[in-house]
Amino acid sequence: MFVTNLNPADEIGASAWLVETEGHRLLLDAGVHPKREGRNSLPLYALVDHDGVDAIAISHCHHDHVGSLPVALRHFPAAHVMMTELSYFLVERVLHNSVNVMKRKREEMGIPEYPLYHHDELDEIAPLFQGFRFGREIEWAAPHRSRASQRSPTLEFRDAGHALGSAGVMVRGARETLFYTGDVSFRDQTLLRGACFEDVQADVLIMETTRGNRSVRPDFNREAEAQRLAAAIQAALKRKGSVLIPTFALGRTQEILAQLALLMQAGSLRRQPIYIGGLGRVFTEIYDLQAHRTRRNHSNLNLTEALNLVVLDRKEMDRMKLTGGRLFVLTAGMMSENTPAHDLAARFVGDERQAIFFVGYADPETPGGRLKAARPGEKFLFSTAAGELERRCEVRDFDLTAHANRDELLDFVGEVSPRVVVLGHGEPDSRQWFEAQIRMRHPRIKVIQPRPGERFEP
Repeated sequence: MFVTNLNPADEIGASAWLVETEGHRLLLDAGVHPKREGRNSLPLYALVDHDGVDAIAISHCHHDHVGSLPVALRHFPAAHVMMTELSYFLVERVLHNSVNVMKRKREEMGIPEYPLYHHDELDEIAPLFQGFRFGREIEWAAPHRSRASQRSPTLEFRDAGHALGSAGVMVRGARETLFYTGDVSFRDQTLLRGACFEDVQADVLIMETTRGNRSVRPDFNREAEAQRLAAAIQAALKRKGSVLIPTFALGRTQEILAQLALLMQAGSLRRQPIYIGGLGRVFTEIYDLQAHRTRRNHSNLNLTEALNLVVLDRKEMDRMKLTGGRLFVLTAGMMSENTPAHDLAARFVGDERQAIFFVGYADPETPGGRLKAARPGEKFLFSTAAGELERRCEVRDFDLTAHANRDELLDFVGEVSPRVVVLGHGEPDSRQWFEAQIRMRHPRIKVIQPRPGERFEP
């Protein structure tokens, strides 16, 4: 078995792993780098020679895992594309929206190579996508490469509990097995239940390390954290301020909306409109429609019926007064420029009545990350577009992540008991923490941190 790290950067970036086993090739994920633009954001597909790949397996539909799938299929036109049935309902909407975003960036930021793919191209490749239920063992190798006496390697999707349709991928060959965690949450969220990885055994483990640089208090309790958020929202609304919760359109938006719906049903928050983005509304409807296929809590909670959701037009937002206590759950969790979350936050920052509550990770180099780091009364560079602002609004951080905590992942290594652990999808300090802890706790396990573009034999 050989594995190649196709992520172009030594950090959380464009997730893509090439696995070569028993004469066959599988691409695990086809993402884009969230902090890069244009072709510089793509995985290192050119490192894969003319033999291409037999199949592409997508762990879930966040852009850093699926955003370059059409480009991957240009490089590997013979590959068929596999994902969970829940991701199948999402993937085309995610990629078509990506085209729209890239077109807007071409106009607003002057990036001539955008879009990297087009709507017509997506329509042409969509028939290559296949959705499979969790727990089904699938033969993925091209028949012409297999000898008559040789069984194809298989893969199986295991529920990862991270976002709708998210999966870990078990790859089984005749001689070796590999498990790829993708992004995973072992704890239940408000809606989605935690990962079903209990009986995973593998020779090689490719593992995310997102939260390796963040410890968790021993007394941490997710339910208590959700109640802390509820109390903060109540306090902001009581002083006639508005609340902005920046979220990612798929996953975070629906989890926060569910939390708000439960609070309103319990009488802890008054019923009022919640302003959201158009893409967040689309994914929320899919969460509702696919509730019967999903391992989730509150399976009868229909978000679009339980809440008064209002899709916020950007022109309307610019004219809207922020007094009177409004609730905004807007996409762009890191407040990237040219998004409603960024523009509304720029209006919030200088007003002490307003509140911005983060419920997930924000990279320090993004507008959201810089705002989280700013102290009250301090001037800071929010973004190129908004310039320097003085932080006077309330800013708080709530640990409602959809990623496994580092101690949970470390325990998972012991449960899998692999021969080799490959560390990826994390910042350098996160991966270093995991390597040190694994070597101390499991000295017989080999630990590999592959460089961008590195091909290695686990």
